[in-house]
Amino acid sequence: MKTDIEIAQSAEMQPITAIADAAGISQDYLEPYGKYKAKIDFTKIPESVDKKGKLILVTAITPTPAGEGKTTTTIGLADGMKRLGKNVMVALREPSLGPVFGIKGGAAGGGYAQVVPMEDINLHFTGDFHAIGAANNLLAAMLDNHIYQGNSLNIDPRRITWKRCVDMNDRQLRFVTDGLGGRINGVPREDGYDITVASEIMAVLCLATSLADLKERLSKIIVGYTYDEQPVTAGQLKAAGAMAALLKDAIKPNLVQTLEGTPALVHGGPFANIAHGCNSVTATKLAMRLGDYAVTEAGFGADLGAEKFLDIKCRCAGLTPSAVVIVATIRALKMHGGVPKTELNAENLDALEKGIPNLLRHVSNIKNVYKLPAVVAVNRFPTDTDAEIDLVITKCKELGVNVVLSTVWADGGKGGKELAKEVISLCEQPNDFSFAYELEGTIEKKIEAIVKKVYGGDGISILPAAKKQIAALNAMGFSNLPICMAKTQYSFSDDATKLGAPDGFTVTIKNVKISAGAGFIVVLTGDIMTMPGLPKVPAAERIDIDESGVITGLF
Repeated sequence: MKTDIEIAQSAEMQPITAIADAAGISQDYLEPYGKYKAKIDFTKIPESVDKKGKLILVTAITPTPAGEGKTTTTIGLADGMKRLGKNVMVALREPSLGPVFGIKGGAAGGGYAQVVPMEDINLHFTGDFHAIGAANNLLAAMLDNHIYQGNSLNIDPRRITWKRCVDMNDRQLRFVTDGLGGRINGVPREDGYDITVASEIMAVLCLATSLADLKERLSKIIVGYTYDEQPVTAGQLKAAGAMAALLKDAIKPNLVQTLEGTPALVHGGPFANIAHGCNSVTATKLAMRLGDYAVTEAGFGADLGAEKFLDIKCRCAGLTPSAVVIVATIRALKMHGGVPKTELNAENLDALEKGIPNLLRHVSNIKNVYKLPAVVAVNRFPTDTDAEIDLVITKCKELGVNVVLSTVWADGGKGGKELAKEVISLCEQPNDFSFAYELEGTIEKKIEAIVKKVYGGDGISILPAAKKQIAALNAMGFSNLPICMAKTQYSFSDDATKLGAPDGFTVTIKNVKISAGAGFIVVLTGDIMTMPGLPKVPAAERIDIDESGVITGLF
């Protein structure tokens, strides 16, 4: 059996100019990066190119080590729709180097449902993340230089909130002391690093709709506070223009292709457990302008990625999804039912019965909280039995949702045609899309709404430090912003060990901070790390390249 990278490397890709032609993208606003990838200058596309395509969101159950295949399903669904003669575009997030070299792996799909060139996409791609890191660290450098050069803004070095970043899992950099070695080397202070995908600049880039909007958002970023507790912004440091200059190409969506030649926009990549988890607004809107259908995904389970996609991105960008696909596997549901990974091949209806509530809660949220049409896509494995499949179908039908079996990993678009038919049908249904909360509520009420309505918890417990932070945000006039929850991806609760669909829990709010440029409030729960670490055996140990430049071990 071929590995993902072997399948990708054996594919005959079309020139990116041909993919652009098929998508109706004129060469006048195509900027090739080699033969098989390009950026699109969306600012040059005339308003007449506007299909107002239907937006389809692919999300998933709470992730497990057994895997769910959300990106693979997104790509296979789009290829399936193309096989049915539909004009379809894919919009995906870019992978971070941290997971690629760490434990999760890349994010270009798998099997015969991939976007290519997968090595490029999973590694440096078109340099977007490097540009984001450079803009982030330029702001950090200008902030420290301002303090060193006299500190006319009266910034309190003990209250600097802006961190440096690097797109790598490196726990050694979480907390550092810098500016050591005497006065000529800066002002000593405690500092730290985030992974690039957790930088507010990533969120800003993914929510900005133009260069002007990008620059305005960058200027609003709060980097710290003065001795008299007033916020200090990137605009006050006069950094926004230079930061925007670094990001002038990064804001343009990247065009690639699936293995079956479906046009795919891969752009932006905030994590969903520590950021808002969606690809860029520019890519999603461009996909909707160019295609009759735009298939996109959001990170991790529906309690994180889909919640933020709907409550933050759709609200910010004025988007209304037409249908939602919730991806699950029998294997993952059995893990939620208590079966260890080593015993997933055997039929176990009892464990499946215990694990299914996780799927059903996600389905209920999409149907009853957000009021959107939904279908469950079960990635079928050879070890899945008919009895197990029938149990999932029966339980989902009780909620009025159909289940479609998907074999896109093994069969590509052919294995996604039945799912495509169901999704096309759902897109024709009217929906009454609603948010989980309204912006006018208090910060506490909005957090509580997410915990109760989406997570299924009893409520929240706010620690004293977080209460002070909420009071400060209220005083600064930020109470009417949406909420971005930073929470473990492995449970509906803030405890990663609580699998399935736990109840009777409260979520502890540890810290609350403002991302004024992105335009949301970040709420940190549990032990969320904005700089992950590498596992005991990093994926990087298996990656190599030969003398002819062929990469191995990337998956």
